[in-house]
Amino acid sequence: MTVLPAGGGYEVTIPVVVVGAGAAGLCAALAAREAGAEVLVLERDPVPRGSTALSAGLVPAAGTRWQREAGIADTPEAFAADIRAKAEGEPDPAEVASVTRAAGPALEWLADAHGLDFSVITDFRYPGHSANRMHGLPTRSGQELVDRLRQAAEAAGIDILCDAHVVALHATPDGRIAGLTLRRPDGTEDRIGCIALVLACNGYGGNKDLVRRHIPDLADALYFGHAGNQGDAVLWGEALGAATRHLSGHQGHGSVAHPAGILLTWATITEGGVQVNLEGHRFSDESHGYSEQAAKVLEQPDGLAWTIFDERIAGIARQFEDFRLAEAAGAVLAAETVPALAALTRLPEGALAATLQEVSQFKREGATDSQGRNFAGVPELVAPYFAVRVTGALFHTQGGLVVDETARVRRMEGGSFPNLFAAGGAACGVSGARASGYLSGNGLLTAVALGRIAGRAASEAAFEGMRAR
Repeated sequence: MTVLPAGGGYEVTIPVVVVGAGAAGLCAALAAREAGAEVLVLERDPVPRGSTALSAGLVPAAGTRWQREAGIADTPEAFAADIRAKAEGEPDPAEVASVTRAAGPALEWLADAHGLDFSVITDFRYPGHSANRMHGLPTRSGQELVDRLRQAAEAAGIDILCDAHVVALHATPDGRIAGLTLRRPDGTEDRIGCIALVLACNGYGGNKDLVRRHIPDLADALYFGHAGNQGDAVLWGEALGAATRHLSGHQGHGSVAHPAGILLTWATITEGGVQVNLEGHRFSDESHGYSEQAAKVLEQPDGLAWTIFDERIAGIARQFEDFRLAEAAGAVLAAETVPALAALTRLPEGALAATLQEVSQFKREGATDSQGRNFAGVPELVAPYFAVRVTGALFHTQGGLVVDETARVRRMEGGSFPNLFAAGGAACGVSGARASGYLSGNGLLTAVALGRIAGRAASEAAFEGMRAR
């Protein structure tokens, strides 16, 4: 990725250009268009998908009308406290406060203005959240979320140009972005001018060199994110002299069905399931969080584990399209007895039986095990039993460009760039510098909330720029 000197010769100049058509980019585009700006979204893929489509499509938000209807008491302040606690105070408090305040109104805006039919999940709670605040569309899939956002953008008259890979930004000496170069699949290039630019092209999870530099423990891990996440925003930012923060921060996941390559919902754990390694032994406090569990699974023999649960938990998991796909693919094994389960999974029967018996005892006693997992109030597993072979994976990075309260990218030496904005994985998120700092939903939180903030501010910058001409 390069930054070139600004120059003329643009085929067209668009007030607001957005790079990336995932949740962050499409929310930014919808907000900018609503504010009256002409918007062009550039997407490197043939159709908008990105990391959003690979997620469960769940957006955490506090104080929403869906929560009130379900009798859930929650506030942005409580949400912010949960984020800070999970990341042990590392994230910028101002950004945490900003996105937690903005998330609920953003979801209600998407519902009211664009017809996205969100609802709140009430039958289980993700680790670290003090209230049920995960909101999703009917299929609970990221693919549905990005498809509905794309449809909303098209209905709003927003142009989305696909197969358009942005390979260079054009900047004036003072850091103002004047335009960009995009490359088509056939190698031809176009130069497009812009008055404001939003970077919503996610992080660098698909760039092995950057992963090796910033997250060496996962350098050889399965990458379960979008291949197009090559760190474009970070590399452009570094070339421009932008501030970056928490580049080692990331979201892992310790529950990707192997070899099917399908995400297994963490509800299989939070509702009382456990993970065992190939020797039939538990190896961690699985309840702490799926992000940090990725590295723990990868430390096990062959980098594999089995997630074990029962029919009650499977019933909860079936609300997620990914789980239904895993069942259809034959990745979810079922057995009426522990010996039969051991035979199906090829786990040592004695070790597996002893492990599950110990877990049952902890649950009956409401005890905390030697790993630190508290089983108080957790139902025992009962036949039929289910098991899925899983591995750990890197999903997406959480560090990135530092932004101010309007999502403007900040300079390393202080101040902000006049017309450059970032959202989603392109911006530094609210998870801190470690996998353990990731609170479920942090990725889509900054995509949707920060995306809307960036779009509004980019529209204002575009109008200011046009008036100054």
